[in-house]
Amino acid sequence: MNSTIKNILAIILGWIGGSIINMALIQVGHSIYPIPNIDINNMNALSKVMPTLGTNYFIFPFLAHALGTFVGAIIAYSMATNNKMKFAYIIGVFFLLGGIMINFMITGPLWFITADLLLAYIPMAWLGGQLAQKISKK
Repeated sequence: MNSTIKNILAIILGWIGGSIINMALIQVGHSIYPIPNIDINNMNALSKVMPTLGTNYFIFPFLAHALGTFVGAIIAYSMATNNKMKFAYIIGVFFLLGGIMINFMITGPLWFITADLLLAYIPMAWLGGQLAQKISKK
């Protein structure tokens, strides 16, 4: 298979794999910490209640963003044919852009937005790439 096609697939499958992890953890979080009297699919209602929620409601969103990026970066790194770390970072940037968008749409507390945007995306892409590199050398 052509290396360009493999690299494009690395990004697509890294994004899909990371998104599956992200959504699964969000769903687990909502089942463990349900928000009372809120339809979680209603962005306006969710946005209004977010600043009033306790720290426990933000554990799973942070884990979802961080681990989704981490897994996506591992997939992209593992599938890319060259400049593998670049592909892990591309996944990190895609998820960071999504994180910026969701933090504007559903505004949470400043501490969460700061931690989310600074720790969950690019650092986790780096960690995912580093782990994939170590695994591939074995």
